[in-house]
Amino acid sequence: MDRRDFLLSSGAVAIAIAAPRAFAQGSDDARLSAAFTAIFERQLDLSPSFVTSLGLDKGARAGAKSLLDDNSKSAMMKRLAATQAAIKELEGFKSASLSDPQRLNLDVILYALGQQTVAPATFGLNSAVRPYRIFQQGGSYFSTPDFLNTAHTINVAADGDAYLARLEAFARNLRTDSAMQRDEAARGYLAPGWSLDLTLGQMKKLRDQPAASSSLVQSLVKRAAAKGIAGDWQAPAAAIVEKSIYPALDTQIAMIEGLRAKTAAGDGVWRTPRGEEIYAAALKSATTTDLSAADIHAMGVEQVADISAQLDTILQGAGYTKGTIGERLAALNADPSQVYPDTAQGRSDLIAALNAEAKLMQAKLPQAFATIPDTPLEIRAVPVEIQDGASNGYYNRAALDGSRPAIFFINLKAIGDWPKYTLPALNYHEGVPGHHLQISTAQTAGDIPMLRKTAFMSAYSEGWALYAEQLSDELKAYATPLDRAGYLQSFLFRAARLVVDTGIHSKQWSREEATTYMVEKTGFTQARCQREVERYCTQPGQATSYKVGHGVWSKARAAAQAAMGNRFDIKQFHAILEEGAMPLSMLEARVAARAKMGV
Repeated sequence: MDRRDFLLSSGAVAIAIAAPRAFAQGSDDARLSAAFTAIFERQLDLSPSFVTSLGLDKGARAGAKSLLDDNSKSAMMKRLAATQAAIKELEGFKSASLSDPQRLNLDVILYALGQQTVAPATFGLNSAVRPYRIFQQGGSYFSTPDFLNTAHTINVAADGDAYLARLEAFARNLRTDSAMQRDEAARGYLAPGWSLDLTLGQMKKLRDQPAASSSLVQSLVKRAAAKGIAGDWQAPAAAIVEKSIYPALDTQIAMIEGLRAKTAAGDGVWRTPRGEEIYAAALKSATTTDLSAADIHAMGVEQVADISAQLDTILQGAGYTKGTIGERLAALNADPSQVYPDTAQGRSDLIAALNAEAKLMQAKLPQAFATIPDTPLEIRAVPVEIQDGASNGYYNRAALDGSRPAIFFINLKAIGDWPKYTLPALNYHEGVPGHHLQISTAQTAGDIPMLRKTAFMSAYSEGWALYAEQLSDELKAYATPLDRAGYLQSFLFRAARLVVDTGIHSKQWSREEATTYMVEKTGFTQARCQREVERYCTQPGQATSYKVGHGVWSKARAAAQAAMGNRFDIKQFHAILEEGAMPLSMLEARVAARAKMGV
């Protein structure tokens, strides 16, 4: 694994083992902590949606609850300037006398802030990993209704008023998105045609609901009624939807329909101006490494072959002996004993099974973890309005103050996509000991700066979630050989992503070629594989973070075990979660330093 440049001057390999909460702050430490706090507060000033997602929209920041983030170009440049100013301020601490935990904080935060500047400063885009303004998983039309329903809490009448204000802000953001997409399309940044078709379908589903009974209105009405909040909330909300949001959506729909014929051919980001550079930036952002597309592609091909060989043994033992691994998995996926009924009751039973499984895993956690947060987790189906383009599963963090639980969303558009034997691994990935445990541990840790408590580094977090699936195997959580096959299939799926993502964006594979490869190798249905591939096409690099990150987590643990021998303690190894997310190269260095010190 390549080391980041910032490690060369940080001395991170020699970081001491004291937990971040344990150090006594000297004057330079205290000054740096104050700088971290001030930078975090300035970030909150620029993102009222982030304020709400963290549960901080109360007290002095109550006004944020009536606002949404400004999605204009001027706001993007304002955020860039603020980030560059923060970097300049923090670079002044490089020569300061800092404790080792504060040195770690400084290096991680500088790295993260530096990555945030790349896309806007270099390409004039919000993100290299999400280079398109509007697509089947991006844009205000996609994200805001879900945000209002899940992040915006309704407890008192003022929350209802704030919701109404945010409905008006939603209409403004739709108009801004339309203007920005026109400008970016003129520069060559427009999603592929099939993505725009999916986008139009989702927009029309949102638009075609009668305003009074729309999900945007009923989310407020039902939650206000549940809290006993008096008043007529339906009429004013429906008026905003009818008079402001729907006209803005009509304009956006017409614009996308007009642009549809003008988008460039092809499916990868290579089809855009400076596409090769954007993909290199996306890979670096997603993996926090300097691995090339060729390196990652070769890694994927090797891992697909290795995991397929392991699956062969289990499938043969289960009586699935004919055909390729993909064909045998496809046959298993279609086995009636593995499929929940395609009914409301079937979906309810699936969610109930996930919850029951999560409780069983929660009881096993003390075997491997000394610190176990009590942050609540809910498992929900993806809202039907966005399920056509949404990911198969994803996790939303809890509010910092406990006012809102974490949520694991599963896409139940096609219940046949979720054979029973595949669900344990998914549950352990998204819930415990995966994302939920890792993110909740960071959020409830000691003196880590808020800039780090709330950070998300895909390779670290997704790598941990795959490691959590592996750890679940060690904890004997997979009750049957077929459950274990589901875990290996999950790994096979992520290894295939390495091949597919690089194939699409570096080798110019088509969506159809990539989907065929996924079906043949993983055994998942054509529809599910295509939905996944469509995500990779429009979010370059992100899919590579999982297996790259898992490789580093596994390698770091193996190195610690080799260095410590029988002194190795799995609970102490997992205690590194309390130090927060960090780039993979820094993770390796940090684990090695802890092992050297004997913890």
